[in-house]
Amino acid sequence: MAVATLTVNGRAYRQPKRPVVVVCVDGCEPDYINQAIESGAAPFLAALDGNGTCLTADCVVPSFTNPNNLSIVTGVPPSVHGICGNYFWDREVNAEVMMNDPRYLRAGTILAAFAADGAKVAVVTAKDKLRALLGHRLQGICFSAEKADQVTRAGNGIEGALELVGMPLPSVYSAALSEFVFAAGVKLMQRDRPDLMYLSTTDYVQHKSAPGTPPANAFVAMMDRYLAQLDDLGATIVLTADHGMNAKTDAFGRPNIIYLQDLLDRWYGAGSTRVILPITDPYVVHHGALGSFATIYLAPERAADAGARIGALPGVDLVLSREAASARFELPPDRIGDLVVVSERLTALGSAAARHDLSGLDAPLRSHGGISEQRVPLIANRSGAALLADHRWRNFDAFDLALNHLP
Repeated sequence: MAVATLTVNGRAYRQPKRPVVVVCVDGCEPDYINQAIESGAAPFLAALDGNGTCLTADCVVPSFTNPNNLSIVTGVPPSVHGICGNYFWDREVNAEVMMNDPRYLRAGTILAAFAADGAKVAVVTAKDKLRALLGHRLQGICFSAEKADQVTRAGNGIEGALELVGMPLPSVYSAALSEFVFAAGVKLMQRDRPDLMYLSTTDYVQHKSAPGTPPANAFVAMMDRYLAQLDDLGATIVLTADHGMNAKTDAFGRPNIIYLQDLLDRWYGAGSTRVILPITDPYVVHHGALGSFATIYLAPERAADAGARIGALPGVDLVLSREAASARFELPPDRIGDLVVVSERLTALGSAAARHDLSGLDAPLRSHGGISEQRVPLIANRSGAALLADHRWRNFDAFDLALNHLP
């Protein structure tokens, strides 16, 4: 008898025969896991060598939180689901806005589709900025660690989250925010045994700590303990990341920043151009709203000159037109600027220096957004014997891997 499938956004997914947990570890380039395993801090992950599946995948560019989390839960790139950053210029309202409202979502999620088909679904995210998007039209549990003290059965499908997890409400700027997500996932698996679960963490630790450092290894060790518990509970686990992370500093640890708006104002006059940084969100203390991807709105007659000038700057990886960027990075053309700028690995992009508060940076700047942060892990606790080595895996293949390729 054929296995029942559900088609979501043009992709067919088998019904789960055991609980499936997809984990998005924010800012987790593969070396965080490699170094933790090497140090002995991650015995569960280490034991997957030969028993699980270990792939390296590409995330969506811009390598930011919102576009990648939404790609993972829809199974398609931003050109389909519409979320191309944390922040953008909304032409309809003529304003810079956060892209965390479900009205910007152009595709349904795998989670909502399975829930509508009768599956038991649970979502726990670290930051509340993602909750409304991940939980769009979801008949199930969906809440954030950030606001776990405010959950209601009517709004989140659950009540008493703090009591269930047995942890105090964590600070949004802490490793505990991510631990709360994992602890909640284990408790929900023990109590409710969801058919599908999505867990999404925060990159607070990765913004401050390089792979192999004590805080980074401690974070992976914490994660490893909870993954082992989910495995013991019989879940199929697929772990990936929304993006990697790199230092954006010179040899002395000083921030390497190109302030694009200041340059454009000097070249063409204040008010003649607009720089949008899609990394911008309410949580800027650890990165100062500095990433490696920017979009620029300007008069068409200035595009070629501005592109040439910016492309010649040290630290710039590439400058693309709207059309070229949309095609290369699978982005919705109506939601990006006339030019797209991507910086190289050690450089961050800013707007105007006066708009960035770096006083909260208590460690050398680490950030993301560019092609240099595109490679991410795609790891499962079961072996997929039929996987093709030459296949280009994406982080948004996570549910496809879990439901269609693992025994």
